[in-house]
Amino acid sequence: MPPALPALAGIRVISAGQILAAPFCATLFAEFGAEVIKIEPPGTGEANRGNLSFEQDNRGQKSVTLDLGQPEGRALFRRLAATADLLVENFRPGTLEAWGLAPDALREENPGLVVVRISGYGQDGPYRDRAGFDRVALAFSGITAVTGYPDRPPVRPGYFIGDYGAGIFAAFGALAALRARDLTGRGQDVDVALYEAVWRMSGTHAANYGLTGRDRPRSGNYYPGVVPAEQFETADGHDLVINATTQRSFERLCAAMGQPELAADPRFTPRQNLLANHEAIHAIIRRWVAGLTLAEAQAALDRHGVPASKVYQVSDIVADDHYAAREQVVTVDSPVFGPVLQPGVVPRLTATPGTVPGRAPLLGEHNREVYQGLLGLADAELDDLAARGII
Repeated sequence: MPPALPALAGIRVISAGQILAAPFCATLFAEFGAEVIKIEPPGTGEANRGNLSFEQDNRGQKSVTLDLGQPEGRALFRRLAATADLLVENFRPGTLEAWGLAPDALREENPGLVVVRISGYGQDGPYRDRAGFDRVALAFSGITAVTGYPDRPPVRPGYFIGDYGAGIFAAFGALAALRARDLTGRGQDVDVALYEAVWRMSGTHAANYGLTGRDRPRSGNYYPGVVPAEQFETADGHDLVINATTQRSFERLCAAMGQPELAADPRFTPRQNLLANHEAIHAIIRRWVAGLTLAEAQAALDRHGVPASKVYQVSDIVADDHYAAREQVVTVDSPVFGPVLQPGVVPRLTATPGTVPGRAPLLGEHNREVYQGLLGLADAELDDLAARGII
């Protein structure tokens, strides 16, 4: 039986974004077989070129140069968009419209075009014209306010949750729009705001505020109502997170500690007593963990089926057998940095799995392939456009 085609084979994506969210969204498509053509300004390329994040977030894409500030550049853009299934962009709202490249105008030639628009605050609303970056989106979404300890200022989360979260939601929205196109024959816009991607992951914060009228304060590693769940230091100086928040997992934790009677202790049962006495149960767990090495504690917890993990550094991740078994640390060669370690492909599909399709492109590396092979430009025409700085 011949191997299955990649899940997104035959899909063409024009990627007109830069920095993180839009290129990341486009690369997710490339990893599952779509052709992704990245548009960059001639001479300089996108602002993130030369950084490791460019190498990772643009892997598997093709690069063409194009000056959208010139009429001939915009005409070429329209021709490219006419061949595409998706256009991914993260310009300030209104930029495409100012260039005469509004999605509806592009769909006059290509009615099925899906346009993914990623911005700080979305395409409408009173803040649509504000500049937005990941750090600002985290503050606006509410996550910064609840991150850290109550006696200290709020803390920035350690990952670019806004950019990457928006990229994932944008890819999901694009797939939904493509499915709708199968049913209607028409494309549409996918409008993703950085802050909304984070806000959608906020859990029950809105519900709790609506019921109590109070903002949730920062609480460090303790999350109100989730007990026992904390971070504990082992005898050999490692941080270990234990999360045993169902009755069955709590009973297993008590057994793992050699103190099964704790599950029936009136301080910790029924559950409202456990929540009220979270400091007491966490103190008991802390003493138990402090008397064991990380290996001893993890072995005991695994033996009893208690969710727990060392707080991993990247060095732990790169050396971990489980990450290796699931191909979640891969090496991609870069002409700029040499072999570069990167995360693997997510999610895993059993019949049509994604792959890392190759390195990030050099600036303009695919000009001839795309402009001649796709649009049919002649050598002389291509050379003229390059000489005049249009490509």
